Amino acid sequence: MDAQVDRPTLFPKIDPFGKGMLPLDGGHVMYWEQSGNPDGMPVVFLHGGPGAGSNAAHRRFFDPEFYRIVIFDQRGAGRSTPFSELADNTTDHLVDDIETLRRHLGIEKWLIFGGSWGSTLGLAYGIKHPERCAGFILRGIFLGTSKELDWFLHGIRTVFPEAWRDFSGFLPEAERDDIVEGYFRRLTDPAADVHLPAAAAWNRYEAACSILMTEYKEGHPPVGGPGGLALARIEAHYFKNAMFMDDGYILNNIAAVREIPAFIIQGRYDMICPIITADSLAGAWPVAKYIIVPDAGHSAMETGIRMALIKATEKLKKQL
Repeated sequence: MDAQVDRPTLFPKIDPFGKGMLPLDGGHVMYWEQSGNPDGMPVVFLHGGPGAGSNAAHRRFFDPEFYRIVIFDQRGAGRSTPFSELADNTTDHLVDDIETLRRHLGIEKWLIFGGSWGSTLGLAYGIKHPERCAGFILRGIFLGTSKELDWFLHGIRTVFPEAWRDFSGFLPEAERDDIVEGYFRRLTDPAADVHLPAAAAWNRYEAACSILMTEYKEGHPPVGGPGGLALARIEAHYFKNAMFMDDGYILNNIAAVREIPAFIIQGRYDMICPIITADSLAGAWPVAKYIIVPDAGHSAMETGIRMALIKATEKLKKQL
């Protein structure tokens, strides 16, 4: 089936044709699955967060008759174990895990598809393993710089003052000078009555700032309860450690992938990952097709973002 240019919905629901648990180092075990065409063009979906995990909606950005769709949960996230584990959980570990999964599945080259943190991780993987990347579809660009982290923690209040007030106000006033440290201490507390409210507050803030206009509910990450703990805890862990990357690492090393075909898809009103970052990436990547969605924020489930992502997967059929 060919997606229409203006296709507003995802492809129909499908079930995996294979899945498993892949042992990694440090006691981590990765959940992975495959769906679509077993002999098709491989594409790997990199979820956001870090820590958000994957879900069934993520299979549906791709024509299942053409693509071999590979989805996995990053360390500590989703169905991977141990749940919400921070030990041996860094960007380098996750990059190596993608390569471990590629070898495990016997894939020579694949399309890299990721949004938000998934775009960061996809680029970090591409810089280290460009020969394994057939192309990139990246959305809601995040490059893991100190400026971007400061925007998330403080700058968003210029647009969402009430959400930021709730977010910062969860902490005692004496701890608000270092929001990440205050949350991290609570998110890593072993007591559920300490870490679960902190996770819910962190995730409410992110969710409130993510969406401009959407009616699509499937695939949204959890906010409260145990399911939301990995997202908040792992994000705070990465934020506390500057995403485990040197500031400016991706743009400083973009030459490794700049000849590989790519789509950069960005919502004009993305408040989680402001458009200036995508614009910088597009300027450094001449072969990339830069698509600005004029009526969208951050979420991949907003209508304009969904349409642009699916259109990109269809266009790349002719190039891969």
